[in-house]
This record gives sequence, C-alpha cells and structure tokens, in this order.
Amino acid sequence: MDEKDILARIDEYVGEEQRLRERFQRDELGREEEHRRLAELETALDQCWDLLRRRRARREAGEDPGQVAGVRPPDEVEGYLQ
Repeated sequence: MDEKDILARIDEYVGEEQRLRERFQRDELGREEEHRRLAELETALDQCWDLLRRRRARREAGEDPGQVAGVRPPDEVEGYLQ
C-alpha cells in the first residue's frame, strides 16, 4: 500500500464517520451501535496515520518507504502517548 492508497483509505474512514454521525442524528442508528462503530473507525484511522508517518519518516531518512512492515496491531497503535 503506497501513500496515495493510505490517504484514500483515511478519506473513506472519515467519510464513513461523518455518515455515521448523520445517521445517528436522524435516529437511524442507536447510540450503542454508533459508539461501537466510531471506536472501530478511530482505531483504523490511528493505524492508517501510524503507517503513513512511518513511511514518510523512512522517505525523509533516505530509506525505502516500501520496506515498512505494514499496519501495526490496534493494541500497539492505541497505546501510544501523544
């Protein structure tokens, strides 16, 4: 997955998040389902942003960004301190 693919996936997730919130506001979706799916989307977005940052860091260091191992597990990505 290259940078363009990662950014496209981020856009998809953000769009889904917006649609989810709109559905909730129209009472088409329950609070529990909204929270569950939002949590999944937040994790997926964190994984994408992590992958993008690691690829960019390798490029800036003069290394091949294609050598990044891929998406890290949710428990690893979600454990980072900001």
